[in-house]
Amino acid sequence: MASAIDRPSQGPGPERIFETLNAYQKTAALKTAIELDVFTAISQGTNTTAALAKKCQVSERGIRILCDFLVVNGFLAKNELLYELAPDSAIFLNKRSPAYIGSAVGFLTLPELTGAFKDLTAIVRKGGSLDGDATTAEPDSPKWVEFARSMAPLQKLPAEAVAESLDAGAGAKWKVLDIAAGHGMYGVTIAKHNPNAEIFAVDWPRVLDVAKENAQTAGVASRYHALPGNAFDVEFGMDYDLALITGFLHHFDQAAIETLLRKVYSALKPGGAAVTVEFVPNEDRVTPPIPAAFSMVMLGSTRAGDAYPFSEYERMFRAAGFSSSELRRTPGPQSIIISRK
Repeated sequence: MASAIDRPSQGPGPERIFETLNAYQKTAALKTAIELDVFTAISQGTNTTAALAKKCQVSERGIRILCDFLVVNGFLAKNELLYELAPDSAIFLNKRSPAYIGSAVGFLTLPELTGAFKDLTAIVRKGGSLDGDATTAEPDSPKWVEFARSMAPLQKLPAEAVAESLDAGAGAKWKVLDIAAGHGMYGVTIAKHNPNAEIFAVDWPRVLDVAKENAQTAGVASRYHALPGNAFDVEFGMDYDLALITGFLHHFDQAAIETLLRKVYSALKPGGAAVTVEFVPNEDRVTPPIPAAFSMVMLGSTRAGDAYPFSEYERMFRAAGFSSSELRRTPGPQSIIISRK
């Protein structure tokens, strides 16, 4: 059975350079396979070139080359002339799987995201995005509406990890502030586990419409409240037990983060906690690979955002008044930081 190429150990060679310069083809191939629903078709037994061409309404030559390329890169396996799903493709790219995350292609391949790296040389010279943070602070940017619609499935597992870490199922009476809620999955998941939790979600109005749809689907809409506006400007209110800050702080420099954290600190009741979900590299900033590499996303798409190691988050929370911060690693690339008032 053929799958991704296994190379024998050998000395220096040009392969990594060649593959990296052509890496855009991997993105295009995976995007196309998701759009054509190739993985779901194969899961249903449509696993020959001719059958896939008919099912996906494409040419036999095109689907053969696409699927063979996916075999080379480990997304499919090939046994004689039959294609099979690799284990991670079966779990995450088959629409019939409850863990399907293929919708993320809608946000992660937006032209404004991928296009930002067409002149990375200029970005490196400048030290930040050529467009600054235009869409981060732009009310109801279509980019963030697409994020809310596309990325919710990808956040289900980390949202469950947060709920478990907080022991949401114990049912304590919680007032929860969800900052830059986006799809709303973190607040919604806490509300599902804890029938005594009231969620107050902050984001742009059209983005919150998506979050409210997810709350409705989850059966928690009556306990899901919208606070529309810019997180730096909107009035949060007071006496929150928890403040969720998920996938937001990395957009900003440390001064801006501390400004927001002081505002969060004031909104929490004594003994309350801020729960942050972020890509947190080790102190060397090069491990683990995915959290460390996330700094490149921030270089291309923000004026001064970054993937900060825990020591820097700990210092920022302390400067904002928090008494302690604890890092909790998860099985995925994101980590949880719990900071106590």
